[in-house]
Amino acid sequence: MKTQEFLSLLAEHQGRSLLFEYAPNQIVPANYHITEVKHVTIDSVDCGARTDAWKETIIQLWESPAEIGKTEFMSSYKALAILKKVGQMKPYELQAEVKLEYGNALFHTAQLFVNDYEIKGNNLIVKLAVEKTDCKAKEECGVPEAVGAETDESGCTPGGGCC
Repeated sequence: MKTQEFLSLLAEHQGRSLLFEYAPNQIVPANYHITEVKHVTIDSVDCGARTDAWKETIIQLWESPAEIGKTEFMSSYKALAILKKVGQMKPYELQAEVKLEYGNALFHTAQLFVNDYEIKGNNLIVKLAVEKTDCKAKEECGVPEAVGAETDESGCTPGGGCC
């Protein structure tokens, strides 16, 4: 989801509680805070020696130990107000992919992309997912494209011309 789409989603559902599902049926507890917003530029070279560049907006969620057991979630309105304030200080690249950075004692810290969202009662549930790594230079490296759900992880090997 692009930054503009995420901000629009929050604006459309300002009266709802904002929940984040970081894994199937696993919700970030209500004691979360938005602690940082990062405007990131990625400037990369892949294993096929091709360059690429893109921007991301990374919103960091943190669980406050002082508020363990809190039951009232942040509203979409409050989250939008925080993000608007950030945007006034450092303008967003509105076409940048938005990611949420989160981790807890049961889940490794990761940058998760927005996979979907759901309205359930008075809640806006933003469903997050882990983005798997991939070889971007499959053709140059001779890595066959995956067929169906199966993947060939043996394509990029030491001495194989890539990776």
